[in-house]
Amino acid sequence: MKARIVVLGGDGIGPEVTAEAVRALNAIAKQFGHAFEYSEYPIGGISIDTTGSALTDQTLNACKSSDAVLLGAVGGPKWDDPNAKVRPEQGLLGLRKGLGLYANLRPVKTYQSLLEISPLKSERLKDVDVLVVRELTGGLYFGEPRVRERVNGYVRAVDTLVYHDYEIERVVKLAFELSRGRRKKVTSVDKANVLESSRLWRQTANTVKEKHPDIALDHMLVDTAAMRLISSPANFDVLVTENMFGDILTDEASMLAGSMGMLPSASLGDGGPGVYEPIHGSAPDIAGKGIANPVGAILSAALLLRYSLKLENEARAIESAVETAIARGARSADLGGTLTTRHMTDEIISHIR
Repeated sequence: MKARIVVLGGDGIGPEVTAEAVRALNAIAKQFGHAFEYSEYPIGGISIDTTGSALTDQTLNACKSSDAVLLGAVGGPKWDDPNAKVRPEQGLLGLRKGLGLYANLRPVKTYQSLLEISPLKSERLKDVDVLVVRELTGGLYFGEPRVRERVNGYVRAVDTLVYHDYEIERVVKLAFELSRGRRKKVTSVDKANVLESSRLWRQTANTVKEKHPDIALDHMLVDTAAMRLISSPANFDVLVTENMFGDILTDEASMLAGSMGMLPSASLGDGGPGVYEPIHGSAPDIAGKGIANPVGAILSAALLLRYSLKLENEARAIESAVETAIARGARSADLGGTLTTRHMTDEIISHIR
């Protein structure tokens, strides 16, 4: 296969970990006889510094014409001014909107050899294998009106939570389809006891369920889901929820694996290129030190192979190599070890078959 991959390193440790993911992809290409072509573009803070925009038309157009996008991270203290008109996160939101990426997939899997580094008791972590499907282009992050104004001498801020039934239907449908290759159980998370948007979410999820009789569906309030992710995470299979709830719950779920540096994500739409990125953020405090954990980015490359390039065996080869390397003691600093970013990747690549 020949594939064009756009690499958006972004800020902080983003360029460091995407470089390691590219090394893993090159190892796969050599092992399986593929040809991957890469092009790099700025996004986020570095793009603001060089172009004045967090996402330029040039970058977005390059992504649109690619087969897949590998993303690092955006943001950092340099661009944290709350009064700034242009912020790094606008690059992410613009990329998602521009590519029509309505679903974010975040698999959370525990490794037996890493159970002791999680803040949770190891007996609660056995056999945890959760896939969180987060709606990505609706809800509070995109709703209008969005206003800050002075009313009667007080400053008033308004954000709007908006969902249409079709937005809910497509992401819940995807969750059902993904669960078919797993344990065939979907948990839909909402706040239907309070929010009208959540009542529409629950109603729409029930409608989708009627077309998937072989898949079990249960509903859970978001506060209960947050508790259950800690008390009994192995009971979840596929968890689907709206944008902000998913943002919060997936960061909580990352602690099940022991470190945010371990977890990948895939952002998908209908037919166009997907965006693949680790969930850990830009981690500016360790940028440039060569100690960032590359596993999240490398596993994101595996998702890229699976979902955009349809190379399942190659995706499994990366995932198996990661699991083997960790089982044999490969540890970056966040996992309590001493391996550098590059040496951690070396260990993983040595096990690619």
